[in-house]
Amino acid sequence: MLTARLSRPLSQLPRKTLNFSDRENGTRGSLLFYSAPFVPAGHRTYAASVDPVGSKAVLITGCDSGFGFSLAKHLHSEGFLVFAGCLMKDKGSDGVKELDSMKSDRLRTVQLNVCKSEEVDKAAEVIRSSLEDPEKGLWGLVNNAGISTFGDVEFTSMETYKEVAEVNLWGTVRVTKAFLPLIRRAKGRVVNISSMMGRMANVARSPYCITKFGVEAFSDCLRYEMHPLGVKVSVVEPGNFIAATSLYGGTERIQAIANKMWEELPEVVRQDYGRKYFDEKVARMESYCTSGSTDTSPVIKAVTHALTAATPYTRYHPMDYYWWLRMQIMTHFPGAISDRIYIH
Repeated sequence: MLTARLSRPLSQLPRKTLNFSDRENGTRGSLLFYSAPFVPAGHRTYAASVDPVGSKAVLITGCDSGFGFSLAKHLHSEGFLVFAGCLMKDKGSDGVKELDSMKSDRLRTVQLNVCKSEEVDKAAEVIRSSLEDPEKGLWGLVNNAGISTFGDVEFTSMETYKEVAEVNLWGTVRVTKAFLPLIRRAKGRVVNISSMMGRMANVARSPYCITKFGVEAFSDCLRYEMHPLGVKVSVVEPGNFIAATSLYGGTERIQAIANKMWEELPEVVRQDYGRKYFDEKVARMESYCTSGSTDTSPVIKAVTHALTAATPYTRYHPMDYYWWLRMQIMTHFPGAISDRIYIH
C-alpha cells in the first residue's frame, strides 16, 4: 500500500502531474497528484529470523524448473532440509537430475503431481516418515507449482480453463490440505506463490487471473483459520518473471499454443475477430514474455523471509516499479480511472 503521513491539509500540499505510458497498449496520459512523503511497502526492512534453521524441513512444489528449482537450491544452502516436489522425477527431467546430483541428505526430490491425489498422499507419507520426529511436524510448505496460458475469453476453451485451475488453484488446495496436519504440529509456515495477476486482471489472461485470484482468497481464509493455531500464511505476488522462469517455454511454444487455439476456434469467432486481430494479440504476448526480469532473486528472497522471519509479511510484492505502481492504482483507484490509464 502507499503509506503517507500528511502534515498539512491536502489543499495546501504542492501538486504534481504524473505522466504515464502503458507498456502494453502504447497509450499515454497524465494524472494530478498532491505530493507527500511516502514509502513504498515493497521497500521493507526484513526482520530477525527464527532459529535454528538447520532443524527445519520444507516442501516446495514445482521444483523441476523456475522458481521452485532455484528456491530448492537456495534453501538447501541456508541449512534447511528440503523436499523438492517434482512433476517429472519419474521421467528424470534435467532439473531433477541436477538436484539429485548434489547428493545431499538435506535435499531430496519427491515425485509430486499436484493434480493427482494419490501422488500427493504418497508424498505426504514419504515426507512424514523421513522426518526425524514426525510429531514435531513439517516447518514449511511452499505451493509453487503452476502453469499459464493466454488468449481472450472467446479464444479460450473450457478445457483450458479447467486445466490451468487444476494445477494453480486446486493443486494448491489439495497439497495444503494434505500437509496441514504436519504444518500445524510444527506451528510452521504456508507460503503460496500467487502473482500480481492475482490482484489485478488483464486482457488475454483470464484463465491465469482466475486461478491466482482464487489462490489469494484461499490464502486469506487459511490465514484467518490458522492464526489461532500458530501457523503463519503468506502470499508472494511476483511481477513479470516469465523470461527467467520460461513459463511459456519460449516464442516457439507461444506460437504452438496460438496455432492450436486458432484451429479450435468456432468459425463464427474466427470470422468476427479475424486473423489480424488474433496475430496482434499473440505478438503482444510474445513481447510481454521477453520483456520481464531474468533475475529471480527478489522472489527467492521474499519466500525465504516468509519462511524464516519471526513476523513474516502477509503479502510480498517482488516486481519492478512499473508493475508495483500499476498494481496500486488498479487496486486502490476507482475502476473508471484505472481502466482509462491501463485498459482503454
